[in-house]
Amino acid sequence: MQVTKVARMLATKPKEGELEQKSCTVMALLDGGMLMRHKSWLKAEPPTIVVATIGSLCQMLEKHMIKLEAMRVLVIDEVDFMFSSKQVSSLRKLLTSYSSINTRQTVFASASIPQHKIFLDKCIQQKWTKNDTIHVHVNPVEPMPSCLHHRFVSEKSKKAGNASSATLLINFLKASYEGYSDILLLEEDMNFNSRAASLSEVRQAGSYLLVSTDIAARGLDLPETTHIYNYDLPRTAIDYLHRAGRTGRKPFSDKKCSVTSIIISKERFVLEKYENELMFNCEELIV
Repeated sequence: MQVTKVARMLATKPKEGELEQKSCTVMALLDGGMLMRHKSWLKAEPPTIVVATIGSLCQMLEKHMIKLEAMRVLVIDEVDFMFSSKQVSSLRKLLTSYSSINTRQTVFASASIPQHKIFLDKCIQQKWTKNDTIHVHVNPVEPMPSCLHHRFVSEKSKKAGNASSATLLINFLKASYEGYSDILLLEEDMNFNSRAASLSEVRQAGSYLLVSTDIAARGLDLPETTHIYNYDLPRTAIDYLHRAGRTGRKPFSDKKCSVTSIIISKERFVLEKYENELMFNCEELIV
């Protein structure tokens, strides 16, 4: 949804030196979309840009509603996550069966590709990319913004083995934060329209609390976000990096933002490993 919005905004701007903007249409092919409506659109006016989930795009390809012979550029965002997700078989088909590296430029993007040189070699071997690959690697001194304040707190109910459900967590937040009238939920099992409604409410609200599963850890751009709470400790340092990266985002990066992890004692060692790998210090919050 966010990518589609930005793509349409950029598509309306003429290129440098051009007086008029050439026609550039953007189709959003997302989970839960009406494929028959898209089929009519494709016949009437093939779009310049298609923003799609792997599932919806492969569904269109399998139903022969769309062909990729004319595709010039294929961009896969969050590629490290995609190759470790349940969509990996569909992604492989998209890269090798439904299209060819000989007729397209392939762009793989992610803020975190572990062992990126090995990944690059694999891309060439598997014919996901051409041999003359250009590798752009940004290696910052600090993996995360310096404005982030990292904290952890020991949570009693987790010690007792009584992990709260999302509903109990929402009730807790409502009781704890009187200034926030809306507590919104975002999770994988929600359909496309429900997700869109939650995100729309978040953007319209002056202040908000969003309770989410890891679906919000990547790609979600809400620059006003100042606090992240990890009720469950991320499984890896990379997951911690992406969750923490939902706050401290420009143009609000001059604000002091915080990431708070709610842990039990045996998770402290894991959090220390993340501190060493990502080069940050985590302060204990006494409550």
